[in-house]
Amino acid sequence: MQPSPACAELSAAARAAKQAFHTLASASSRQKNDFLSCLAERIARNRGSILAANAEDLAAARNKGTGEALLDRLSLDQKRLNAICESLRQIAELPDPVGEMDGFVTRPNGLQIGKMRVPLGVVGMIYEARPNVTVDAAALCLKSGNACILRGGSEALHSNTALAAHVRAALRDCGLPDSAVHFVASPDRDVVGAMLAAEGLIDVIIPRGGKSLVARVAAEAKVPVIKHLDGICHVYLDEFADAEKAVAIAFNAKTSRYGTCNTMETLLVHAARAAELLPPLAQRYRDKGVELRGCPNTRAVLPDIAPAAEADWETEYLAPILSVKVVDSFDEAVAHINRYGSRHTDSIVTENYTLARRFLREVDSASVMVNASTRFADGFEYGLGAEIGISTDKIHVRGPVGLHGLTTQKWVVLGDGQVRV
Repeated sequence: MQPSPACAELSAAARAAKQAFHTLASASSRQKNDFLSCLAERIARNRGSILAANAEDLAAARNKGTGEALLDRLSLDQKRLNAICESLRQIAELPDPVGEMDGFVTRPNGLQIGKMRVPLGVVGMIYEARPNVTVDAAALCLKSGNACILRGGSEALHSNTALAAHVRAALRDCGLPDSAVHFVASPDRDVVGAMLAAEGLIDVIIPRGGKSLVARVAAEAKVPVIKHLDGICHVYLDEFADAEKAVAIAFNAKTSRYGTCNTMETLLVHAARAAELLPPLAQRYRDKGVELRGCPNTRAVLPDIAPAAEADWETEYLAPILSVKVVDSFDEAVAHINRYGSRHTDSIVTENYTLARRFLREVDSASVMVNASTRFADGFEYGLGAEIGISTDKIHVRGPVGLHGLTTQKWVVLGDGQVRV
């Protein structure tokens, strides 16, 4: 059976990307940083046409009845374009990880043995909604010496196409092969299957989108996958929490943005503080239009909210809905997080140093926080410049995936004529 034209195009693009990857091995840090600066300048100069393309995507999405959370992820504006440009400049300022060597030891026979950091190869990115991913993925891949194949969702086609054109133009302007970044414009769903089966051409797949997309990639991929599933994040207001910090953090973690994977979906409150902390929080949530669903002990304090079902504890709402549970102890809070959480990001608000240390040690998540909003779980906020995704896996990288997460290490052996006896 002949492959579809889109799949044939993908195969050719992947071969070209593999060749470009080998060319990138000789690119200097300055050349890669020049590309990032050039791309930031191009986006800043052409923001009008980029926003016009985004407006087409938003209009089409609204006509389809798309929900507000997805519209928020899809939307670009002046502020978000400024953030994209700032992210590019920050990535340019970061040290180039390629070629870093560490861990050297000298063996009794005089051999020096250590490790060198090297790119992964060709990164296949499959993502939905967020057009900023087109730029973030291209920037992080190029700075870390990788080529990439980008397959965005049809809902952001105009936005992604506009941004990808500037990426390729910036590559050419800086003397780098534009085949190092290929954007798949075809909506043909068979392309995703072709990417997942492209052994020898694509070295790793990174899905970024809804649970069904990530589950399909995990089930069908014949190449390694760096993935995360849900973002079921918790904030636990401990018995020893500062009240002002507790209210501010719990409110921000839920209402800063609803459609992000680092948004709090379940609030846990120690029983000793529930009567004090829940009423002012409920009022702030009510003013913001957030629906609360609570356990029986929560509803004893807030009788006008809806009861929470078992399914609420394991739901990523991506919407102005919050489940609330009152717990009797620190241990119960940790047990709830480890049972229902998605291993993404969880935070404790407490002034008790011992419990803070225990929380960091006992909660099994990619990011654990003390007295901070879960919304900080982000590559930009972590100083990575940007992220290509947030991995809830434990191998090969965990948490926000930046430059180092897009590299691996190989052994380096330095000798002076030694032979093994």
